[in-house]
Amino acid sequence: MISICLPVYNFNISTLIKELSKQAKLLSVPYEIIIIDDGSDQYTSINKNACIGFTFIELPSNIGRSKIRNLFLNFAQYDYLLFIDCDSLIASPDFLSNYIKFIKNVPKVVCGGRLYESACPGRIKRLSWKYGRLRESKLSEDRGKFPNQSFMTNNFLINKKVLEEIRFDERITQYGHEDTLFGFALKMKEITIIHIDNPVFNGHIETNNEYLIKTKLSIKNLVSILRFENINMDLVDDIGLLRYYYKIKRVEIIITISFKLLKPMITYLLKKGYVNLYLFDFYKLGLLLEELKLHSDKKSDSIFQH
Repeated sequence: MISICLPVYNFNISTLIKELSKQAKLLSVPYEIIIIDDGSDQYTSINKNACIGFTFIELPSNIGRSKIRNLFLNFAQYDYLLFIDCDSLIASPDFLSNYIKFIKNVPKVVCGGRLYESACPGRIKRLSWKYGRLRESKLSEDRGKFPNQSFMTNNFLINKKVLEEIRFDERITQYGHEDTLFGFALKMKEITIIHIDNPVFNGHIETNNEYLIKTKLSIKNLVSILRFENINMDLVDDIGLLRYYYKIKRVEIIITISFKLLKPMITYLLKKGYVNLYLFDFYKLGLLLEELKLHSDKKSDSIFQH
């Protein structure tokens, strides 16, 4: 009935495997656990030992967050695939059974949600933690208001036939927005994502510096996505950063100059863990403007000319 799919990259999954296997043994339905290691150079021996008895595939090189999720289709034998990020911590002893109960309703896509520990990790990791707590950790009621926009790859269940039809876009090879584009593709096919309260904890909080690097990579990826041929203005409505850019386009030059002047100070504050999320929003907008300027050919910018 269910194939539990774990894409892994440079993370120790022994704790995750132990909890999942413990819960899976209590299921009254057929299941399997599949692990695909995306070219890791750390923890491979530890993970192999933890995954004895399950399907473990080790890729020779990194193929990226989109392609690896599609690759599970080559190995999964059951009707539903449950994807869980390798840095997740299971929040409930009924985590798997909650999904199994929901499968009886024959859903197409279900998202369980994400949690962050309530204890603040200290200033060195304040940015990632605060953003996750205030922007990503949402109850199903809130996520369900904009179901496709709220899609996240960290913890979701999908009907195998749906993933065979609407695969993750393999043009995305770097970090960022593969979940955005997949949620958008589902929306274009009129497939609404169901959100439930069955979260996992984020088990790895990045340092401020690591999170800023990932943020920049994500925005680079977003600008690359804008150059895809099948992208249209509907995508702008699904991404808050793009919606805001579209609103302020008339005063773009003012914001660009302001960001150029303030960028060193803002970067310093964020790296040191003095976090204001509105300031972080301005920082992301500034990075977007910088990246758009670097790729200011007609094709990449045409989406904003309507």
